[in-house]
Amino acid sequence: NEEIKRGIIRNLEVDNRIVLPYNKICSLIITSRDVIHSFSIPGLGIKIDAIPGRLNNRIIFRKLPGVFYGQCSELCGIDHRFIPICLEFISREHFNKLNN
Repeated sequence: NEEIKRGIIRNLEVDNRIVLPYNKICSLIITSRDVIHSFSIPGLGIKIDAIPGRLNNRIIFRKLPGVFYGQCSELCGIDHRFIPICLEFISREHFNKLNN
């Protein structure tokens, strides 16, 4: 099939990645509007519960650029498996250009 190719991440790519600079301490603040979710990126060892009405914080630091995929790991409803997460680390210079 033309749409399915070896090495392509299926059902985990997103329209809008979370983009952070590498070599910088960042804070992820997670919450939910509806039910309990679990923000999980196994490649980074991150799993944070997203609970309505509560802010959960995780400090993250990455020394190198890269792209990491994850998804909701809480059984939160019928479309649970369609909640992908993509976190990309880029250079501080590139990050500053994106945000100016």
